[in-house]
Amino acid sequence: MRSGSIVDDQGKMNNFAIEPEMYVMNESQSGFTPYAELFNGRLAMVGFISLLALEVFTGHGLIGFLTSL
Repeated sequence: MRSGSIVDDQGKMNNFAIEPEMYVMNESQSGFTPYAELFNGRLAMVGFISLLALEVFTGHGLIGFLTSL
């Protein structure tokens, strides 16, 4: 019976007796992989939007903002 629950020696039900199956990714996560390219692209988009927001809220670009500090 693989219902996912067992009763321990004290008569209490244990719903977490069956652990999930583990898996191993065959593709490495370093170098020029599609995962890395997607992640770098998303970080670039976040940085670009942050720079646009900085310019809208302060009235200066990145160089002007850094020189005014």
